[in-house]
Amino acid sequence: MNRARLIFHLDMNSFFASVEIAHNPSLQGKPVAIAGNPEERRGIIVTSSYEARSKGVKTTMPIWEAKKLCPNLIILRPNGDRYREASKSLFDLLFTYTPLVQQVSIDEGYLDLTSYMYKKDPIQLARSMQEDVFTQLKLPCSIGIAPNKFLAKMASDMKKPNGITVLRKRDIAEKLWPLPINEMHGIGRRTVDKWRNLHISTIGDLANAENELLLKKFGERGLELKKRANGEDDRPVNPHAYSEYKSIGHSTTLRADTRNKQIIMSTLQELANRVHKRLRKKDVFARGVQLTIRYFDWKLVTKSRKLESPIQEQEDLFLEAITLLEKGWSGESVRLLGISTYDLIEKKYAYKQLDLFTYKEEIKKDDINEMVQQLKERFGEDIIQKGWKKEETE
Repeated sequence: MNRARLIFHLDMNSFFASVEIAHNPSLQGKPVAIAGNPEERRGIIVTSSYEARSKGVKTTMPIWEAKKLCPNLIILRPNGDRYREASKSLFDLLFTYTPLVQQVSIDEGYLDLTSYMYKKDPIQLARSMQEDVFTQLKLPCSIGIAPNKFLAKMASDMKKPNGITVLRKRDIAEKLWPLPINEMHGIGRRTVDKWRNLHISTIGDLANAENELLLKKFGERGLELKKRANGEDDRPVNPHAYSEYKSIGHSTTLRADTRNKQIIMSTLQELANRVHKRLRKKDVFARGVQLTIRYFDWKLVTKSRKLESPIQEQEDLFLEAITLLEKGWSGESVRLLGISTYDLIEKKYAYKQLDLFTYKEEIKKDDINEMVQQLKERFGEDIIQKGWKKEETE
């Protein structure tokens, strides 16, 4: 039996244009478009603000046509580095809510928030998330709330900008089925005519179509889309699915709010171990570490540090986290902790500037670490205990 789930789909509103407006607040409220080769009339619009869209400006529209519709349109060149940095900050923030975050593009992702289901009203949680994103990044977003990924994605598209939409299975006949087939997530633009030629013009038509027809015309994919049209989707939120990772981290919500240092330390040790495993699996090292603390009152604090030498080992990650904890923890009760690494580099480039007197010691240490890892993989994690010494408590 499938257990109930709480899934959010968060979609940034006019992301590139919104990032430019956040960078230059004087653009607020003005029609802004991002375009390739704005000096050339044959350049095309990449995206635009909602003020520009209200004048008819659309993605892929030639610049000359956009300027004809909106003479005061402000056109900017794309700034990839700025957008990637904003995206990284966004997903770092989302990971403070749950470790189950799946990035699906530079500006959208899914969150499995089932652990919050009976603790916080989903709409209030979505509002808090929206407020966090706007307060910290000055960016607007829309959120879809549903029991699975497909319905959450459809919900987030229903109200923009700054929308929050709930789509339950019992609502799909009223809210989902009347929509035209081209608005269904998973239906490509090139296949729309093929669906319509089969008299499948709405999502409801697909939900009630004959299996034999779908199988013949679209194969197993057709049957899968019919399930989604009926609100069925058991795909998990997979934090490792997005390949263009810029950081690797883990966070966890504690069983209870606590200021107990023993619990906080042991949690950091476990997080360091999980991050170490992922770094090792990707064969990368980190030149930066960030600690995230969310307090009992939802206040969020992050502390980060750039490193002189890249690291990957659990022991090194844990020591960096402790250093950041000492700088960032106020002593108040903690609800969530997270360790993330950034500025990642491949192992072959992660070398230390060793002098003549230390290189043999470093080689020996690397050999020992390799042997320890092999033993753990063969006999289990408990074969060798390595870490901090707990303080005795009464």
